[in-house]
Amino acid sequence: MTDVVSIQFRGRGKTYYFDPNGLEPADEQPVIVETAKGTEYGICVRGVHPVADEAVVQPLRPVVRIATDADKALFEANLEKEKKAFDICTERIAAHGLDMKLVDVEYGFDGSKILFFFTSDGRVDFRALVKDLAAIFRTRIELRQIGVRDGAKMLGGLGICGRPFCCSTFLDDFHPVSIKMAKSQSLSLNPAKISGTCGRLMCCLKYEQEAYEYLIRSSPKEGSVVDTPAGKGVITDLNLLRRTAKVRLDDPSETTLQSYPLSRLGYMLNGAYVEPEPEPEPEPEPEWSFAEVLAPEEPKPERRRQNRHGGKKPEEKAEPAESPVKTEGERREGEHKPRRRGKRHGGSRPEAQKQEQAKPKQENAPKQGAAPKQENGQNAPKKEGSSKSSRKRRHHRGPRPENRQQQ
Repeated sequence: MTDVVSIQFRGRGKTYYFDPNGLEPADEQPVIVETAKGTEYGICVRGVHPVADEAVVQPLRPVVRIATDADKALFEANLEKEKKAFDICTERIAAHGLDMKLVDVEYGFDGSKILFFFTSDGRVDFRALVKDLAAIFRTRIELRQIGVRDGAKMLGGLGICGRPFCCSTFLDDFHPVSIKMAKSQSLSLNPAKISGTCGRLMCCLKYEQEAYEYLIRSSPKEGSVVDTPAGKGVITDLNLLRRTAKVRLDDPSETTLQSYPLSRLGYMLNGAYVEPEPEPEPEPEPEWSFAEVLAPEEPKPERRRQNRHGGKKPEEKAEPAESPVKTEGERREGEHKPRRRGKRHGGSRPEAQKQEQAKPKQENAPKQGAAPKQENGQNAPKKEGSSKSSRKRRHHRGPRPENRQQQ
């Protein structure tokens, strides 16, 4: 086992192993490393970790140092220079009339070299272009021709699946892709549907081929005779990913194709008969009746009435069970006495006041202004000429002034 660190350059998918050289960079920390192109600025994707010796290409190049703020500022300045160099090189290519497409420009970290990456269908004589660029930038110029797949990896983008390119995210190397892979995966042979943005067959056809080969080995072929729950039939279509098959039954009354999962079919595979799995028992449905569905709703609890002051009505105490026979005194005590309400509340006057007013006037009437008190504490009966409105007014305002002096 060898201890290495994984470094990624310019946010592209491929990572490279480097010797830690006694350093322990953290994840996502920038570092300065020594490469075949010279000193480069990279990002540590994974810190120090062991890998198998077979996975390492010796000798490993070392990590020079952890990037400082000055290194970060120099790297950002180089990115700005690359944009200007790209525009200048594009103009010079058009001026020389060369059949080439500029893809990317990379400045060396120390500024000692500039790399121009381009694609072309054939060989290009760019010696005059190199002289012009060297006179403009006053540094070492290198033009490198790459393939269309490498160009798509540098530029990046979205594939027909809606996700970023596989080559620019996680694929390390390019592998050959053939049209036979598209046939085995039951894909359309239309080049526009199985080709990527680069114009070549999609890379996903290669790394998905192993999964399709396993599914093909463990599934019956089209045209095989199978046993279904409805009888014998022949497979007309097979969906490897969903593990389903469309079957044409031998029964002449059945004209439509039936779709079954492969687990429900019996078929011959590699000289052995594969038994279908038993049909799972259906789950019992919950029992219910119309009486429960149409049952009336439970009555809501009565809301307690509140008095006019906002308080709750006091709970009524349960009366004790009455004895079957009560005396006259017990019945009188148990009777509910109505609340005496005055005239102002619209109630009837007590019987005692009515009888007292019905009595004849006393012979010795009190002098004017005197208000003798009776034994029971009530005022003397009022004059005959007093009206109801005056009595009502005195009831609210209290006794007359004469009565106040006498009291």
